[in-house]
Amino acid sequence: MEVNQLVVTNCVEFMEKMDENSVDLTVTSPPYDNLRDYKGYSFDFEGIADGLYRVTKEGGVVVWVVGDRIHKGNRSLTSFRQALYFQELGFNAHDIMIYRKKNTPFIRTNAYTNCYEFMHVFTKGKPNTFNPLTDQTVRQGLEMVPFNKRADGINKKRLRTLNDTKTRTNIWKYAVGLHGTTSDKIAFEHPAVFPEKLAEDHILSWTNEGDLVFDPMCGSGTTPKMAVKHGRDYIGTDISEEYIEIANERVSSIQK
Repeated sequence: MEVNQLVVTNCVEFMEKMDENSVDLTVTSPPYDNLRDYKGYSFDFEGIADGLYRVTKEGGVVVWVVGDRIHKGNRSLTSFRQALYFQELGFNAHDIMIYRKKNTPFIRTNAYTNCYEFMHVFTKGKPNTFNPLTDQTVRQGLEMVPFNKRADGINKKRLRTLNDTKTRTNIWKYAVGLHGTTSDKIAFEHPAVFPEKLAEDHILSWTNEGDLVFDPMCGSGTTPKMAVKHGRDYIGTDISEEYIEIANERVSSIQK
């Protein structure tokens, strides 16, 4: 299968032609619960999930970014139903991460403001690659820290050098909207764009240079663009010719 291409196609049919066990990482966000208008295109969840299991390498990763519709105070729980199906196929539910939106517009009158989506991380067995992202620690330098507690409840302490960084938690926060999600104005011709930094952070975490990154519903091309930025191969598919044109423009801009 030729890599570094964006294709107008039905992704289920396209995955049937892809090599088995060929993809290192998929980062995608499906059109869940009919919350957006995707020009009338249908969403074959089970066909897509089945195809992803077929094309994902042993040790490969699928990041499935999804939320739940809230209608009349009732959550659909679509995200959990989908996660269970992935698990039934043979994927491991490696992690359930949170994508927190720093500036969410969704305010509810009788419940707390909804500001997140799930990032389900599915793996075929143990991940081949994990490059943990780190954050700066609040306290650094030398400090007396406890290392043992005696029966009387008193901590023993010793002098230690605190680490400058620590592995990030599984809650990732991103601003959304122009210059948060992306500075590419053309991207917002797609109804649901996830942040470039979200795709970038997963690509850096789960792949190395030269690995293959896939997005079967690539929309405005965020995942392929970030793959190119970091020297990964990519394949992006979408059933909309209009969206693939947007994706091509964004990928081309970073290849210059």
